[in-house]
Formats: sequence, C-alpha cells, structure tokens
Amino acid sequence: MIEGARWRKWVFFYVPMALFLLFLLFPFYWMVITSVRPDGELYRPWNSSNYNPFWTWKPTWDHVRYLFEETLFASWLWNTTFIALASTAISLVCGVFAGYALSRLNFPFAGSLGTGIFITYLVPQTLLFIPLAEIIRNYRLGDTPWSLILTYPTFLTPFCTWLMMGYFKAVPKELEECARIDGASRWQAMLYIVIPVAIPGILSAGIFAFTLSWNEFIYALVFLSSPEQKTVPVGVTSELIRGDVFYWGPLMAGALLGSIPVAIAYSFFVEHYVAGLTGSVKG
Repeated sequence: MIEGARWRKWVFFYVPMALFLLFLLFPFYWMVITSVRPDGELYRPWNSSNYNPFWTWKPTWDHVRYLFEETLFASWLWNTTFIALASTAISLVCGVFAGYALSRLNFPFAGSLGTGIFITYLVPQTLLFIPLAEIIRNYRLGDTPWSLILTYPTFLTPFCTWLMMGYFKAVPKELEECARIDGASRWQAMLYIVIPVAIPGILSAGIFAFTLSWNEFIYALVFLSSPEQKTVPVGVTSELIRGDVFYWGPLMAGALLGSIPVAIAYSFFVEHYVAGLTGSVKG
C-alpha cells in the first residue's frame, strides 16, 4: 500500500512538477547561457561540428561589459527604478483610499463604481496612449520621466483599487466598529486599525504594480525619445537591435539583468513580509 502511494506521488506530483519547472525555467537558463557565450559560438551555424547550443566551455563577460561601457544601460536601470517606484507609490496611495471607500462606505452606486474601475483597467493601453500623448504634449512633459510617472497610474490605480477592495472586504468590520465605539473617528480607525491589518494586501498590490510599471513598453516607447531617458525594456530593444542586426549577447544580458530587480522584489517581500504578515493575521 505504501509503495503504491509513493508510486502515485511520483507519477502525479514529482514528475509533472519537474516538467513544469523545466519548461518554466528554461528561458532564464537560455538567457544566462547566451549572456556568457562568446560571439564565435553565438553566430556559429547549428550544424557545425563541436557546437553545443545548451552549454559553453568558454564563458565570457564581454557582453555585460559592452552593456555598461558601450550603452546607457546604467541610466536605463536608474530611470526604470525611479519611474516604477514613483508610479507605484502614487497608485498605492490612490488605490488604498479608493479601495477603502468603495468597500467600507455606503453611498449610491458604490458597487457599479467599483465594477467601472475594474473595466477601466481592462481597456487596452494601445487605445489610451493616443489621448494621453496629446495631454503630455500640451503640458510639455514629453521625453521626461514625469510623462510616465503621471500616465502609469492610469492603469495601475484601477488595478490597485480593485485588489484593495477585495482585501478590505476580508478585514472584519468588528475591528473598525470597536475602534469607533471607543471614540476613534473613521479616519483614525482606518489609519490605525484597518490599514495595519491590510499591510499584506498593500504589499501584494505594490509588488504587482511595481512589476507592471517595470515591464511596461508602449507608453515608454511613445513618450520617451532620447537614449538617456529610456527605460530598460525600450532601451535594450531599440539600441541593441539595429535593422536586421541583433546583438544577442548584450540583448540577453540586458534582459537577464533587467529581470533581477523584479525577482528580488518577489522573493524578498513575499517570503519575509507578505507570507509572515498573512500568517500572523490568520493566527
């Protein structure tokens, strides 16, 4: 009986999980190998002798050095970080207050307004950047980080609001009512009772908003034109793809280095904050 249970666990859990992880992590492995593979191997025909597409015996850091010495990759990283943090902060503040109001306050059409906010998030960005481009041009914010900091909340704020609405509804109303009975105002009850309990949800919304703003491409491509103002997604694709020439080594190195901050944010905050705070709230 025990042997049969072990066999079923291997067949229905371990083997499918291993295949899923292999499929999931293979693109990252390919980026790493391409980033350290010398040009002599990158542009060698696949049918040539002694060629292994999945491994290299002569790793090199030339592509990473080219990225930092011959391009403005460091500036792109700084621009992306500044824009992502600023737009995430704005969207979180607006989303927390809007989510609290829609989930806690009783006023006409509150449910319809929440649904409308979610529908706004579903509107494609390719439809919004045309009127937004006109606004950016009128306020002379083109080719500046503020053109993205002020436009990213157009799709981040509805997302954060909808996420926080669901989390605030999960917080027991009795906590807030007890604070109101003890003499606290609604503002004090929200600030000192509800928001500390909702910190895991706020951090989760912040992580997703940071990821969306970090990976955004359409607005950054339209509103930024000078190389020193570009973000990582736009800078890597526009400066390292010239006509039909692809600089595969620096391209993969830039994609790999550009994905590290998001991976750090997920692993650090989810493991040390969101999971721990959620567990403490449940306890």
